[in-house]
Amino acid sequence: MFNPSTGLPDDRKSMYNQQQNSVYKSGDKTSPISVILVSSGSRGNKLLFRYPFQRVAECPSSLAAKQRNPYALNTSGDGLEDQDGDSRFSDIILATILATKSDMCGKKFELKIDNVRFVGHPTLLQHPPIIQVSKTDPSPKREMPTMILFNVVFALRANADPSVISCMHNLSRRIAIALQHEERRCQYLTREAKLMLAVQDEITTVTESDGSPQSPFRQILPKCKLAKDLKEAYDSLCTTGVVRLHINNWLEVSFCLPHKIHRIGGHHIPPEALERSLKAIRPYHALLLLESEKALMSQLPLDCSPAMMRLIKTCSAVKNLQQLAQDTDLALLQIFQIAAHLVYWGKAIIIYPLCENNVYMLSPHANICLYSPLAEHFAQQFPGHDLPSMLAKFSLPVSLAEFRNPLEAPAQEAQLIQMVVWMLQRRLLIQLHTYVCLLVPPSEDEPGLRDEDPPLAARVGGRSLSTPSALSFGSPTSSDDMTLTSPSMDNSSAELAPGGDSPLNKRMTETLLASLSDHERQVILNIPAAQNQEDLRMFARLLHYFRGHHHLEEIMYNENMRRSQLKTLFDKFRSVLVVTNHEDPIISIFQSPME
Repeated sequence: MFNPSTGLPDDRKSMYNQQQNSVYKSGDKTSPISVILVSSGSRGNKLLFRYPFQRVAECPSSLAAKQRNPYALNTSGDGLEDQDGDSRFSDIILATILATKSDMCGKKFELKIDNVRFVGHPTLLQHPPIIQVSKTDPSPKREMPTMILFNVVFALRANADPSVISCMHNLSRRIAIALQHEERRCQYLTREAKLMLAVQDEITTVTESDGSPQSPFRQILPKCKLAKDLKEAYDSLCTTGVVRLHINNWLEVSFCLPHKIHRIGGHHIPPEALERSLKAIRPYHALLLLESEKALMSQLPLDCSPAMMRLIKTCSAVKNLQQLAQDTDLALLQIFQIAAHLVYWGKAIIIYPLCENNVYMLSPHANICLYSPLAEHFAQQFPGHDLPSMLAKFSLPVSLAEFRNPLEAPAQEAQLIQMVVWMLQRRLLIQLHTYVCLLVPPSEDEPGLRDEDPPLAARVGGRSLSTPSALSFGSPTSSDDMTLTSPSMDNSSAELAPGGDSPLNKRMTETLLASLSDHERQVILNIPAAQNQEDLRMFARLLHYFRGHHHLEEIMYNENMRRSQLKTLFDKFRSVLVVTNHEDPIISIFQSPME
């Protein structure tokens, strides 16, 4: 989908370029050891291509000379290729074990030998019917294909993560489907296989004549388009993790290895954690693009969805997803899907929309070196400002409202927002949210919690708004103080509590408080604010949020309430409420590595 050559910032490009030549030395479990193409047909099992090239074997005479000394150290296994690679497997052995039977085609292929794991997707070729040849004309009109099946195999380390194995199988399957399609259309794979085998036969003849061993795959690479594609796929997997191939200059194969793309502080984000986070996205969240609109648009394919182009052009760090759905005239579910797609490909992250009440602080994993590439980039982007001084302002948690100066020009406030966005894109800042927990002081008669008493989370409220199934797509659009212009919000408490101190409201309040123990209920009713029936009803209505699982902005969105209303309520019941500030677990994986 995206072009890997233009899809990364300069600092990430330099990092990957440095790692490209030391992939084996670092022992990266997310990078493949090699890529192998094998086939099976009337000529038997053939290894058509492998990359990296196998190290050329030494002359037998030199090996014999080494073995004469029984006290000589065996250093043949010192190389990392022998330890972790597949170089000890000859071409004939690999062709035999990787070219499977026809019954295994169309299924996941996984084979572990010692410390190497081979992953592929064997594919059966179904050739079109052969044109009938006239009996009187001995020359055939079309040569009969000799290939029955093929397999694009990635060699991995045996202890590779199961998610990496699954991703490699997915890429192998995608390449196989494209090759199968081109083989049916124009016999592309047959032509490329003949070219590879011809070069191998030629190199074998030359080797037998002059005795100097040569690698046939080195000669195949500049002559064969398919070999170049496989090499490009291998190099991309070892560097950026984004593969974009054009098989036969016709079919596009796009693939993303999330282990390479989603890395923070040298740690990769597990795909399972990324999936859980994407499933927990809420309409009040926002989408922060990691690149400029122009850069993203240039990476999109020609047949890209118009909805995605519309979202990229409309996306802003101050708009939540529901506002994006309204501005782009798209369904909210479609906005969620496009946002998840951009996040998966490493082109965006999920944040809370920027507003003056947002509290940020310096990330513990931020690069604070004075002369780092990030500092130079920041100075070029914002002349007159330096990154260390800006980061120093966020050494302690601080809200954006504290940076506002009524005497400053609006342009300076807009520049502050741009600098915060820039730092969020580089994971230099983390956002802190306010969470509330109900903590009733124990009575003097019962100083401790009895073992038979269930925890508060099990007693308070039966519903949990942290799960995607409880998400209401028809909720109000307000998520922060910048969108509190809806007329219905001023009277939300009155609308939810008609009739004032009616018996019905009293029974509802008693029902909501019934989940508490007698002591907890008595302590809450003794608070002076509880004498006000409206405050008590609001407290009882919000009781299921006071478990430390829902931050202030989520309560505002779900209950259609103002920030000032909630803070006033928290202050009135502060004797039984504990207020904490920490990251939102849903979006924290995009800001700091998991422990």
